[in-house]
Amino acid sequence: MADVLVGHSVTVNAPSCPTDTRLYAKGRLVAEGFPADQAPGLLTKHPDAVLWLDLYRPGPDDLALVAEEFHLHPLAIEDATQEHERPKLDRYPEHLFLNVYGVDVSTKPEDPPFGKTEISAFATERALITVRKGPSDTQKFVDRWDADAELAESGGVSFLLYGLLDVVVDGHVDAAQQLDEAMDQVEDALLEEGGAPRAVRMHGMRLRKTVAALRRAVTPMPEVIAEAMRKDLGLVDEKLQPYFRDVEDHARHAGDQVEHLRDRIEGLLQADLAEQGNVLNDITRKLAAWAAVITVPTALTGYFGQNLPYPGYQQTWGYIQSMILLVVVAGGLYWYLKRRGWL
Repeated sequence: MADVLVGHSVTVNAPSCPTDTRLYAKGRLVAEGFPADQAPGLLTKHPDAVLWLDLYRPGPDDLALVAEEFHLHPLAIEDATQEHERPKLDRYPEHLFLNVYGVDVSTKPEDPPFGKTEISAFATERALITVRKGPSDTQKFVDRWDADAELAESGGVSFLLYGLLDVVVDGHVDAAQQLDEAMDQVEDALLEEGGAPRAVRMHGMRLRKTVAALRRAVTPMPEVIAEAMRKDLGLVDEKLQPYFRDVEDHARHAGDQVEHLRDRIEGLLQADLAEQGNVLNDITRKLAAWAAVITVPTALTGYFGQNLPYPGYQQTWGYIQSMILLVVVAGGLYWYLKRRGWL
């Protein structure tokens, strides 16, 4: 990756989209919140400084301005403007391109189950440029960088990238833990005798859908981080290698946990389905037994053609009595079956 900003000053129009800016020199915050068009001058003024430039939902013109100044590859610009790109790390002549997803899950029925923010990043020799395609809290990145100021002293752009990846992966781990706790709450209900109520089953289906969405964001991350640590890239030095390996380990743990959650929820739903089948078989057997008991007297009376007088035969009160008896018996049977959930 070439140093494209050292030794010259270029006037750049500021992007019209919302931006965040920070300049670090040897682990110390030199400037923040400055317009993007001042970045070249500040980098020239501070030869040891590195820049973080964040663009929120930039338009093609905004990215064109940044691409011209930082020599960003057109294919990387195209990926940064398109949504739903897969998590990846691509190498270009003068920078790296990274695409990851910050995630947020909720296990409350009234909240959306899963939210994600696609984040694209360009890592040049002296700048980390992030492109956010949805709302997210960038303060988490800033807090992580400020908390490890000593590490930032010799880290440069690789330190900024480490903080970004660390925050994203921590979000993946937290999301997996939330889903695991939610499954603990529904597991007993799904495995109870007779099968779970429909509301519990729907909650289980909601969790399965959330796990599937989380898996798409989490599974590729270990390979993305391992790619960033390749020695031929020259991005991560020996001091930062253990920190990147720690993030990679967390990413693998999150991936393993998501796979476990996927198998777990599938097993729970299959067990509940099997229990419902057992209950249905039991009900069918009982109904068949009662039908057999009733069939015997019905067959005998029908064979002999019995039509004997009953109390109230050919009387008005007898007709009323029979109608009341029919309504009471039919209504009682309906109430019983409704209570058992068969109707």
